[in-house]
Amino acid sequence: MPYLDLERLKTIAPPEFRNRKPYPWVNPAGVITEAGYQQLVQTLPDVSLFAKSFGQKRKFGQDPHDRFVLEYKPGIRLSQPWRDFLHELRQPPYRTFLQEMFGVDEVAMRFHWLYTPTGCSVSPHCDGANELGTHLFYFNTTQDWDQSWGGSTLILDDEQRLPPGTAPSLDAFASEIPSEFMGNYSLLFERTDHSWHAVRELRSPPGRLRKIFSIIVSRNERTDRLTRVLQRPRYQYF
Repeated sequence: MPYLDLERLKTIAPPEFRNRKPYPWVNPAGVITEAGYQQLVQTLPDVSLFAKSFGQKRKFGQDPHDRFVLEYKPGIRLSQPWRDFLHELRQPPYRTFLQEMFGVDEVAMRFHWLYTPTGCSVSPHCDGANELGTHLFYFNTTQDWDQSWGGSTLILDDEQRLPPGTAPSLDAFASEIPSEFMGNYSLLFERTDHSWHAVRELRSPPGRLRKIFSIIVSRNERTDRLTRVLQRPRYQYF
């Protein structure tokens, strides 16, 4: 079964993405086929496999991003649909899509599942400077989540005023754009010094979890090192 809808990916134009305000982002529906999405929803990793990340201080004094975290590593216990999906993500069609969106020759990817319980939030922040961007896939549906409980990723506009190494509150931003997050939606955004984003405190009942799958996109450092070596000037010695 195919999981990525490659025809849908082709409709996402890099120029439109890069010219989006307040920074490059796109929030498409249907990047995953509907049948594939249902398989992935039904076979998500169990929270018992996750590490707890609660109360951890952040580098710039921002409030903790409390949640359960599962980082992909070879050998972790995953369902066959998720193994197949991860395999597709590593193949040229999706890699090429990311390279075109971010304007680079090669990318590296890291995969995480993030489950967040009630009362938790994601404070405004910009991601690490070594990252190109992030592709978030949302896995809450009307069967397990009510939109009134929150869970949207907020695209925040600082009007180019706030340095990334600070800890502003939500009311410091000129505006916010909530992402669509219920069902088969994803959010791709580029990391810049002003790519602020956040999630308001969840108001879900106990036991209900906001569930996302996150692809952190960065440059392929090994390829970059090789390119730099090949581009070094060559000297002749007499």
